[in-house]
Amino acid sequence: MAMKLAELKVREFADLVASDAPAPGGGSVAALYGSVGAALAAMVAGLTRGRKKYADHEEHASMVQAKAEELKARLLDVMDRDTDAFLAVSNAFAMPKETDEQKAARSAAIQDGLKGCTETPLEMMRLCDETITLASSLIGRFNETSASDLGVSFLSLEAGIKGAWLNVLINISSIKDSAFAEEKRAEGEALLSHALPLAEECYQKLLKLIEG
Repeated sequence: MAMKLAELKVREFADLVASDAPAPGGGSVAALYGSVGAALAAMVAGLTRGRKKYADHEEHASMVQAKAEELKARLLDVMDRDTDAFLAVSNAFAMPKETDEQKAARSAAIQDGLKGCTETPLEMMRLCDETITLASSLIGRFNETSASDLGVSFLSLEAGIKGAWLNVLINISSIKDSAFAEEKRAEGEALLSHALPLAEECYQKLLKLIEG
């Protein structure tokens, strides 16, 4: 893909996803959700800084803002790499398969490609988990006028990590290397078991705060 997805305008990106092109798809969109969640965490931290009411949290908010900006950029990067990984698998399937040697080479390329397609969404999961942990540290020490923004951050990150998990699962189901598949499944399950309860707990706290 000549142009990076992250460089597209919002309407262009949405139109591309809606088209009959096989990529970008759910994996790239999951990374975008994560990136937007990180961006909202950075926004909330930024709105907390420089406010007299939250002066005690200035240093922490500054750290969160910088780290969230970094995670946002890393998630946008993996969004593009997810599409690249998918295209590598597509190219492998298009390889010739007339001779036994060609069939073996094609099969090996497909398996390598599927492993790449597993690694990118797993990286998204790690980044979303890290961002959820970071954003959770704002609870109780942020500018409460932006509570709804922080709530949407957690919802976006939850969608991102769940969407990435679906992409991990669909790829490991076709991977013949059972040790690799089980290792990636175990890591993904561990990330979910940490991130999802934490995101939901934070969302509920914000909901109570907003409802008064």
